[in-house]
Amino acid sequence: MPRTRIRRLASFGLTTPDAHRLSEFYQRVLSFRLLEIERRSGPDFERLTGVAGGASAISLGLGDDVVELLQFDRPGRPYPAGAISSDLCFQHFAIIVADVQLAYQRLVSAGGWTAISTDGPQQLPASSGGVTAFKFRDPDGHPLELLAFPDGQMPEHWQARTKSNLLLGIDHSAINVADSAASIAFYKGLGLHVAARSLNTGPEQERLDAVNHAQVEGTALEPEQTT
Repeated sequence: MPRTRIRRLASFGLTTPDAHRLSEFYQRVLSFRLLEIERRSGPDFERLTGVAGGASAISLGLGDDVVELLQFDRPGRPYPAGAISSDLCFQHFAIIVADVQLAYQRLVSAGGWTAISTDGPQQLPASSGGVTAFKFRDPDGHPLELLAFPDGQMPEHWQARTKSNLLLGIDHSAINVADSAASIAFYKGLGLHVAARSLNTGPEQERLDAVNHAQVEGTALEPEQTT
């Protein structure tokens, strides 16, 4: 069997008990646009997901990025109640914003979500990239992050979108692992390469993740094609 090689990330997927309700939140609060509503079913789909029956799928877009909401006919367990940022089940994706305070106030005004970070958006030290971020959960409990670059340091491909947009697109998705070296080796075997490394610590990181004495070893992995 040929070895699987990841060339690009086509979309992000979230499982939900009510795709239409969650879609409305993402469109109303986070500026996503509706792309497609379709039905998924059949033997190939069941083998792919390991779940009997079909599912409803709603695809949403933000900038050039796509998120797929999948509602199975036979729903599984909800997102684990009480899960924290350091648990291995924790995975989030980060939405780049032109102004993090405006985006945060928009979120506060809308409601329907719960905070992960404490004391609002946190500006991390220069050693952690100097970004300002805020983590929260959508109505189903999926973790998300608002992320803003320091003044004058926004990459060019994001700058072009700031003229008419507050929420610009998805920068990355992050997953927690128990062994960085083993995970890096696994994903390298799938065709990803290490693009950056960081060690994030300090009170700002603790407030961002709501974890005491947080020490976060971050490894950025990229496919061959990033756009």
